[in-house]
Amino acid sequence: MKKYLFLLVFLFLFACGESQSSKNEQQGKETTSSIVDYKGTASVTQGLAKTDRANIYECERGRKTDVGTIISSDGKSWTVPALTNFNNEEFPFAADLHNPCNRNTYANAEEALSKLEDSDIIEINEAGEIYTAYIFADNYFEMYVNGQAVGKDNVPFTQFNSNLIRFKVQKPFTIVMKLVDWEEHLGIGTEKSRGKAFHAGDGGMVAVIKDANNKIISTTNEQWKAQTFYTAPIKDLSCVTEKGSIRQSNNCDETDSDEGSSYFGLHWELPMDWEKQSFDDANWPNAVTYTNETIGVDNKKAYTNFKDIFDDKEQDAQFIWSSNVVLDNEVIVRYTVE
Repeated sequence: MKKYLFLLVFLFLFACGESQSSKNEQQGKETTSSIVDYKGTASVTQGLAKTDRANIYECERGRKTDVGTIISSDGKSWTVPALTNFNNEEFPFAADLHNPCNRNTYANAEEALSKLEDSDIIEINEAGEIYTAYIFADNYFEMYVNGQAVGKDNVPFTQFNSNLIRFKVQKPFTIVMKLVDWEEHLGIGTEKSRGKAFHAGDGGMVAVIKDANNKIISTTNEQWKAQTFYTAPIKDLSCVTEKGSIRQSNNCDETDSDEGSSYFGLHWELPMDWEKQSFDDANWPNAVTYTNETIGVDNKKAYTNFKDIFDDKEQDAQFIWSSNVVLDNEVIVRYTVE
């Protein structure tokens, strides 16, 4: 009888163990859907991209800044993490506010401005006024005013830095920025972090525009427009929804893993003239704002040295992005200063 009871207990425990093992295997799967299941408007890629250019910028203690290409299921070729002008010599670099990579680590805006000459001012209108933009972007930005390139980030990935851009223009003028959350694992929007091989990093950008009298005339907030053009990593394509121009991935799994080499990426083509003042962004969703704590900047001197600007008591600038600051990796934001 005892042998019989022992055998029953053994079989029960064995079955439970097999069930838990099966459950763990299911949870550990890289993806839970296939490309044919996707019904949206994006082009779908799966897996890692081919590296075309290794480390386009090197910084001590910085992450690798590779650039690659990947082919989607509809035969299109995509540059990841984004097609940028970082190596385009005709696109001007922004000036430094705080940049550990080249040791321009200014303690405040006054010190940073004192290092500039008038030759750095980008003239859009000869009869215009001079404005200064203060920018912290996680990770990379390119900025246009009325369609003209006025400044790009000095550091594509890390260490974290901040910038200022001076330009001369007449009101009203339209600010447009391409924002990129860089990636280590090209094509699937992840990096090694927090003890996991595949971690989906987050983005975020904050900006303050001042006039020649040092008065704030505009800050980033929910009135800006923001559209996403690259979303990854996606584990289950059914989690993504679209309604009109709204591309929503907030229901998608953002947990880290140790195996993500078959994750999906979603890519949308940028529309013609997206950087121009005349581009119609009326149907784009408004930007979503995020707190300093969500973006995680309170330990970054590139931000905290300039809190008097970014966190002005009377006109506090907000971090903005699309509706998913974690999975959306390429975002265009637009705003017209009246």
